[in-house]
Amino acid sequence: MDKAIPLVMIHGLMGSIDYFSPGTRMPGVSVHTPELIGYGSLANADAHSTTLENQAASVIRYLEEQVGEPSWLLGHSVGGAIAMLVAATAPSLVRGLISVEGNFTLNDAFWCRKIAALSDEAWRAEHLLMLDDPAAWLQNSGVTLSPQRIAWANDILLYQPRSTIAAMARAVVKETGSPDFLQHARAIVANGTPIHLLAGERSAPGWDVPDWVKNVSLSYVVQPDTGHMMMLEQPAAFSDIVRTMIES
Repeated sequence: MDKAIPLVMIHGLMGSIDYFSPGTRMPGVSVHTPELIGYGSLANADAHSTTLENQAASVIRYLEEQVGEPSWLLGHSVGGAIAMLVAATAPSLVRGLISVEGNFTLNDAFWCRKIAALSDEAWRAEHLLMLDDPAAWLQNSGVTLSPQRIAWANDILLYQPRSTIAAMARAVVKETGSPDFLQHARAIVANGTPIHLLAGERSAPGWDVPDWVKNVSLSYVVQPDTGHMMMLEQPAAFSDIVRTMIES
């Protein structure tokens, strides 16, 4: 039997990304969903350590200590920026990169910019509204409701404290707003790391992927009838696309 291909999946501003059980949906792939600083059991981490750079360092440690071999990296949204930092910093640990509407520039950080600009009191009020009504949060994101999707949305919203979301939003605005941030993507291209791009049909037009990244990517797949949370809307189709990217 062939050895399973390791895939490390990095969630976005809110996690975790294993709520739809991706490991059961991709035969032949060994799925890892590491906890990031400030999330899950690490929710009590110092907010000052919640930066993209530190998150990338934590993923690198996970790759070294828990996986032990070069892996495919998948990053969704903010997780795409973290995955890009990992691949640029530790290319020997990365087989390839799958950016799922990952943040390349500040233009991809609409929600983070909104949260980062709010006062603590205003963000607390908005966050409580989300927690109180996950269905409304989904509808505001353009997602058609179902009992399963609402249950998953509740899991996502409860996975991290309000302070972590705010700290990550500020980090994203600060770090991806730097003109130097795209140098990480240029390093990945220069290293020859395989890149796949995946977007939802409804949200793809707003994804600010540099043309020079598109030109060197092995594929740019648009998942039909989905938006930014395509894995929540169509988990089976999403998993099939990712598995095909890895196996290609």
